Amino acid sequence: MKRTQPSETKLVICVWHPFTEWRPKPAMAEAIRKRWPEMQVLHLPNYDGLPKELPDTDIFVGYSLRAEQLKAASKLKWIHSTAAGVAQLMYPELRDSGILVTNPSGIFSVPMAEHTMGLLLALARNFPDSVRHQDHAHWSQQELWDKPQHLTEINGKVLLIVGYGSIGREVAKRARAFEMRVWGVTRSGEGDRTHAEKIFAAAKLREALPEADYVLIAAPETAETRHLMGATEIAKMKRGARLIYVGRGSLLDEAALLRALESGALGGAAIDVAKLEPLPAESPLWKVPNLLITPHTSGVSDRLWDRQAGVLLELLERWFDGRELFNRVDFARGY
Repeated sequence: MKRTQPSETKLVICVWHPFTEWRPKPAMAEAIRKRWPEMQVLHLPNYDGLPKELPDTDIFVGYSLRAEQLKAASKLKWIHSTAAGVAQLMYPELRDSGILVTNPSGIFSVPMAEHTMGLLLALARNFPDSVRHQDHAHWSQQELWDKPQHLTEINGKVLLIVGYGSIGREVAKRARAFEMRVWGVTRSGEGDRTHAEKIFAAAKLREALPEADYVLIAAPETAETRHLMGATEIAKMKRGARLIYVGRGSLLDEAALLRALESGALGGAAIDVAKLEPLPAESPLWKVPNLLITPHTSGVSDRLWDRQAGVLLELLERWFDGRELFNRVDFARGY
């Protein structure tokens, strides 16, 4: 594909989301204009004005672009997704268009790893129940200990990370500092073993699950990973094990998780994503025992948009220099 020069390039940034922190900050467009003042850079606050801008847009920066919108974008050469997950872009019209797609893979890894360690420690030390008792001014030492899920230590425990990519590796680095034993699961069974004792192929997941004390689901959303943790997989986990879920909503069978928590088969779980978001008030997940819910905040950080802008600026430098772009989305894999 013929690349454009700055003076002949129109770049449009357009994301609207009910959560304000998923919306690009004005500083991103300002940084691009400062670096390439000859480039036409538009930052649209919502989708209302997008239809009239698409026909002569060369580069689109945003969360998604639907098939009918793509049809109008006749000059479009490159989409840069501000979301790491790109399932919403995996439709045939885009796949067959020859348009390049990149994402900000890697920028969420550190906050998500720190968030995950917080969830892991909260489950081990039962912080949720401590906070609930605090709300009622109750000194709950005996009650906390008398639960079937005793307060425990994480050193020496096996953490199985399903989806041992950039997020998984950052979690592993921190888990090793707590002297945990880290096992990873990747598509191929290969991966960086710097912090991992073992790495399993995805096809061997059911063999690894019975040995894990904690299971972290951090895999991307693809056709192969949908319902990755179903009733069969959860049943393979050892009694009293704990499940942490920061992947995508389609990866986990929520009904199976509910049953495992209600029966005591799982000692606890923590989820940062749900199949339907926002999680409806009537969802039984809100009241199931030993479940800690965070509202899809694991990737949120006050440094997020500085990182987003840094990735996009580097990609634009490479685009105009004719160099290979990193973080290219593989349509065959779905990420």
